[in-house]
Amino acid sequence: MKANSLTQNPVHLGLGATALVEPEFSGLPWYEAYAKRHEGDGAEGRLVSMYTFSESWDVWERHPHGSEVVICVSGQLSLIQEQGDKATSLVLETGEYAINPPGVWHTADVTELTTAIFITAGWGTEHRPR
Repeated sequence: MKANSLTQNPVHLGLGATALVEPEFSGLPWYEAYAKRHEGDGAEGRLVSMYTFSESWDVWERHPHGSEVVICVSGQLSLIQEQGDKATSLVLETGEYAINPPGVWHTADVTELTTAIFITAGWGTEHRPR
């Protein structure tokens, strides 16, 4: 058994209640490789990751095949969800969480150093510029 850093090595929750340590996160191309590694799990696989943000996101994303849980573990995160032509914002304080429904475009703003954990249905995730 070995301790791992969730910020460096996300976890994949797969079929059969498996949990696998992922290779070190290295940026957006990492997600494509992740999808290929776990394509057999389809929409049932989940990516558990943790990121610290010092700036607001510069992209929108959505997860068409499942919900995403966003947990604020330190700081404050303003989660913005876009449904049709309407955008709503929800401020998450430390210890609070929200759910991004399947297919809903979302992004986030931060005004201070903020850390969040994400439990994501990552299969088919899409990004677009903000």
